[in-house]
Amino acid sequence: MLSTEDYAYATVRELAAALEAREVSAVELAEVVIQRIHRYDGKLNAVPVRDFDRALDAARKADRARARGAGGPLLGIPMTVKESFNVAGLPTTWGIPPFKDFVPAEDALAVARLKAAGAVILGKTNVPIALGDLQTYNPLYGTTNNPWDTSRTPGGSSGGSAAALAAGFGPVSLGSDIAGSLRLPAHFSGVYAHKPSLGLLPSRGHTPPATPPLSYDRDLAVIGPMARTAADLALLLDLLAEPEAAGLGVAYRHEPPPARHDRLADYRVLVLDSHPAIPTSTEVAAAIDGLAEKLAAAGARVERHSPLLPDQTEAARLYMRLLLAAVAAAYPPDAYEQVRKAAEQIDSGDVSLAAERARGAALSHRDWLETDALRTRHRAAWAALFTQFDVVLCPAAPTTAFGHDHSADQWARRITVDGVEYDYPDQLVWAGVASAPGNPATVAPVARSRDGLPIGVQLIGPIFEDHTPIRFAELLEREFGGFAAPNLD
Repeated sequence: MLSTEDYAYATVRELAAALEAREVSAVELAEVVIQRIHRYDGKLNAVPVRDFDRALDAARKADRARARGAGGPLLGIPMTVKESFNVAGLPTTWGIPPFKDFVPAEDALAVARLKAAGAVILGKTNVPIALGDLQTYNPLYGTTNNPWDTSRTPGGSSGGSAAALAAGFGPVSLGSDIAGSLRLPAHFSGVYAHKPSLGLLPSRGHTPPATPPLSYDRDLAVIGPMARTAADLALLLDLLAEPEAAGLGVAYRHEPPPARHDRLADYRVLVLDSHPAIPTSTEVAAAIDGLAEKLAAAGARVERHSPLLPDQTEAARLYMRLLLAAVAAAYPPDAYEQVRKAAEQIDSGDVSLAAERARGAALSHRDWLETDALRTRHRAAWAALFTQFDVVLCPAAPTTAFGHDHSADQWARRITVDGVEYDYPDQLVWAGVASAPGNPATVAPVARSRDGLPIGVQLIGPIFEDHTPIRFAELLEREFGGFAAPNLD
């Protein structure tokens, strides 16, 4: 039988087994997590939007349902969701002050599916303003701190969810990603996350506040699961990857096939530990290299170069244009006019990532189509690469979690890699490796730095074969270890 502390860090499967065996009730599980939030969230600020009364009601209903013989993958399981998802009766603000009183009338489709599976939603996790930062802070809810070191960020924009998982505030959470917003927080906070293939999971209701809760299919953007174990990522992925009944019929569905292999020794792995646009820190590179050596010793085929890999300098430039085109589409007219004028001043020969971001923010439809055509060629190259490999192993970010930096102009911030400063947004290149072509990517914790900070690896798989990188992460966890809990006291 699990102890109270064990319940706080148990997996979905372990909690479901305990509920089924009547070792614990859903109400007791909810109370364990609620008590932890009361105890530890004062210094973390991971779950600023709390819904404990309704959660306990949902837990009581789950207990009654189990007493009648009902079951379900999440029946009675306590969890959180990112603040950016609509939850009926709770505010959805995206951290933007003018929307502090906006309360949606219905759940996002993904949230509705979680509830239908029996999940007990305890509350919503913190985000950066407009989901637009690699840190998590906003004027409404304040700053979220990393459970491993509260002077550092847990990442963004799903940083609240990552911190909540690391702190034992439920076994799973729901986040989103356009520029590493699932993957970087998982890496910084020592948990698991999966960025699904583009278009796999439904976005309806993951919608900017006060806008209609329709599908929000912004280019590059996805929703995805976060957890403390790879198996729970797979569970949530399968639960959410259902067709959407949309009035005019059933929307398209890409049902992920099974993983390509079930043994580490059968995997063909391409290792990328460096990027031409920004160095990888010594500690992150060492973790990648150490894992590569372990994989080779376990019998996997590990290679470090392939002529099939798309040109990563070109890919980074492509991603920055697409990313800023997607982001700037929501700028108010005066802000857009500023970036348009700035783009006009860029020298045509400037191929820096900063220049590409500026161009992307003002990209014409004609130029966007040209950029998208280049992306199509990169997608074809990735498809060819995945005929020879099963997983690409690379960093989720160049460094471990960095200290809070709330300077007003994030585009002017700097990131330090082994003592040398680089443009803060340039670290996004590792997110873009998978995001630009739309490939799935799983982040798994594999090591810790000299300072005791988590180090994760990004595992990129073939498009719409999401179970391949998730299963690979599960095998890494089984063979070499996975999540470890930080000391919160």
